[in-house]
Amino acid sequence: MATHKVGGEVDALCTRCKLTLAHTILAMVGTKIARVRCNTCGGDHAYRAAPGVTDRPSSSSTTRAARASSGSSSASAKAEKIIISFEEQLASKDVANARQYSPKETFQMDEVIKHPTFGTGFVTAVRGDKVDITFRTDTKTLVHGRGGAPAEKPAFSPPTAKATGPADKPLPAESAPGSGADGEAPTPGGD
Repeated sequence: MATHKVGGEVDALCTRCKLTLAHTILAMVGTKIARVRCNTCGGDHAYRAAPGVTDRPSSSSTTRAARASSGSSSASAKAEKIIISFEEQLASKDVANARQYSPKETFQMDEVIKHPTFGTGFVTAVRGDKVDITFRTDTKTLVHGRGGAPAEKPAFSPPTAKATGPADKPLPAESAPGSGADGEAPTPGGD
């Protein structure tokens, strides 16, 4: 297997061109290529090996690793994943005293909640004013602890009308000083 380095070239599957083309290596994590740039289209993407090329260890290194692990007595077997169903988890809780969900109420860990839409669930996480509640179908993040009396709304008081007109409009001609009876300004020097 060839040794690769940043700035070197490698054949990879281009996500934009949909072909196996030459790429320049942009980043590596240890000995694995992480990001590449297509030399044809210029697109950057995660490295995808050309079809038929794998990063899996060869059979000789696999057998060596198997022999090493079987020879040591302290090698532990993989822990088996245990899946507990929603019903089993809910059975261990006090469902009879389940509280109705309200955003005004405050909830604690493992408390059973009855939600009008999602049904019965239990609190799995509390973060500030939000709680994660696990229901039969999904885990939902809901608000809590937003109680208290509603704030009083200020009384509406409409603006009062002013006796003066707007600043951008002139006053009527009768009230303007020095105006004639016909509303025109007098001309200097007589008629």
